[in-house]
Amino acid sequence: MSQLTLRLPDRLASQLKGAAGAKGQSVNRWATEILRAAVDPSFAGSVADELRERLARAGLLANAHRSKRARPGPQAVARARAAASRGRRLSAIVSAGRG
Repeated sequence: MSQLTLRLPDRLASQLKGAAGAKGQSVNRWATEILRAAVDPSFAGSVADELRERLARAGLLANAHRSKRARPGPQAVARARAAASRGRRLSAIVSAGRG
């Protein structure tokens, strides 16, 4: 494990300590999670979501204009399922191509 020394403005250091304390975590653990979320695209979860939101508000997120689509309601899903069930089964199409 590596150690890294950062020079932070006093106010930012105080905010970092307060935010970590509010989460019930050490500054090291909380900062590690934040930094991991910032550089590891496979890292997901509430910490990553919070970081993306803050970066977007600060204008620092490259893809800040992602559209959020609402999930379809139960009726729309039922209509899609009914429409998908009409037609030829995939197994019939595959079998026809082998004959």
